[in-house]
Amino acid sequence: MSAGERTPKSEFRKRRDEQATTPTPVIATIPVDDLTRPHFLVSRMSAIGDTILTLPVACALRDRFPNATISWVVEEKSSPMVRRHRAVDNVIVLERGWFTSPKRLRAARKQLRELNVDISVDCQGMTKSSLACYLSGAAHRVGYAGKHARELSRWFSNVKINPVFHHLTDRSLELLIPLGINSPTIRWDLPVAAPARAWAQRYRSTIDSPKVAILNPGATWHSKRWLPERFGETARYLRDRYGYQSIAVWGTPLDRAMATDIVSTSQGAAILAPDTDLQHLAAMIETSDLFISNDTGPLHMAVAVGTQTIGLYGATQPGDSGPYGQIAIQKAVETGNSRQRRQASNQAMRAIEVRHVCEAIDQIESERKLLVAA
Repeated sequence: MSAGERTPKSEFRKRRDEQATTPTPVIATIPVDDLTRPHFLVSRMSAIGDTILTLPVACALRDRFPNATISWVVEEKSSPMVRRHRAVDNVIVLERGWFTSPKRLRAARKQLRELNVDISVDCQGMTKSSLACYLSGAAHRVGYAGKHARELSRWFSNVKINPVFHHLTDRSLELLIPLGINSPTIRWDLPVAAPARAWAQRYRSTIDSPKVAILNPGATWHSKRWLPERFGETARYLRDRYGYQSIAVWGTPLDRAMATDIVSTSQGAAILAPDTDLQHLAAMIETSDLFISNDTGPLHMAVAVGTQTIGLYGATQPGDSGPYGQIAIQKAVETGNSRQRRQASNQAMRAIEVRHVCEAIDQIESERKLLVAA
């Protein structure tokens, strides 16, 4: 994906012709209307970004079945993205590795069975996510068929969908087809606490610049990280061309070191962000005008709160997990399986030059001018 190219807003509405040779999804009809108040369980317990990308599933269920009970099973690290979500009634948090201990397995089964779930939706396609659905006792367990049914997941699902589309959000929504939900409106409703929003507004008021850009150098894989000095140069461009103040955010000590490098190479165009948890980070992003990031959770957080976003890609494909409806830049791709790409160098990320990011910034600013003129 080249500079300035947007990831699709909905693959249900686009690329249908070019994927016409893909097998038609297996569609099973689940008699939801026979249930007075159906209870759904959404299972997604992976990374923060993937959890955010799955939130439209809960929103689509709530829109179609306003009187339903919707529960979500998640692991602790991603639970802040689901707690207090307006479409979710119950959040079941399981410890990492919960399925590797007989004692914890029994405890999880007891907790899940108490929900009295009618229909489960495994949006992850892994052993642990599909096992949670099975343990819930749901009579109808929707999951993936084909390559997205990884590990033992296909054995725990009894309604299987072979997805047509690539992006994680769109293929997750395909799992709702047996429930009569087709091409729903994409909505995130990321839960951001009011105190965090108030803090973010106070912090924003301390910055004199009329425009704020947030730069995020962090990523879980080294192969996903763009160079801090290139972020620094980008901050200078944002200030000199468009009057932005940039803020370098961080989470881990390594992220902080890279954010500090951004500040030191920006010639005063960037400042170091304060320490934030996920809620305060989401609120800070919400108050900003632009978010530039590697492929990591906060990137998808930015999309969910409605901030203009530029995603930088090297070890992953934006067509699979890009910033939904926003700009993604990829100039080279790491090949191999997930482990090989995780352990690779950041050579593919180095193929993205500062000028490529600046071109994307120019595109965004040009579009803004057109909107104002209109």
